[in-house]
Amino acid sequence: MTRRAAREEAFKIIFQVDLGRSSWKEILSHNLDDLNLSESSRLFLRQLVEGTITHLTEIDAEIAKYALDWKLERMLSTDRNILRMAVYELKFRNDIPAGVAVNEAVELAKVYGDEESGKFVNGILGNIVRDLEGNDLVHKEDP
Repeated sequence: MTRRAAREEAFKIIFQVDLGRSSWKEILSHNLDDLNLSESSRLFLRQLVEGTITHLTEIDAEIAKYALDWKLERMLSTDRNILRMAVYELKFRNDIPAGVAVNEAVELAKVYGDEESGKFVNGILGNIVRDLEGNDLVHKEDP
């Protein structure tokens, strides 16, 4: 499984957690059993889910700062959770270039969101990237 596919699975898990179905550990455990993943893909998937959930308060504050006229709870669930995962990648992963994180998020939004989701996600993430790079506010951690 590629990183793109692992991201897609991570998004699905984060989405399910947001809907309140179960804990991320339960959902991840169940999903990993059903997926044929390499060890590196399993690790990447787990890191995306755990990192996003662990840093959710900080991530949501970052999104809220840039989502002018949009409250998090009023966003499409798909857009909100794609943004969450992308902001985790931008702020906390030193192994993922900003352009890759943004592109992957936009592609997920085009598949899972509505017809405007790709533009919406791209706009918010583009502003976050500009400010993070300009202010050197990225708090990267080793994966």
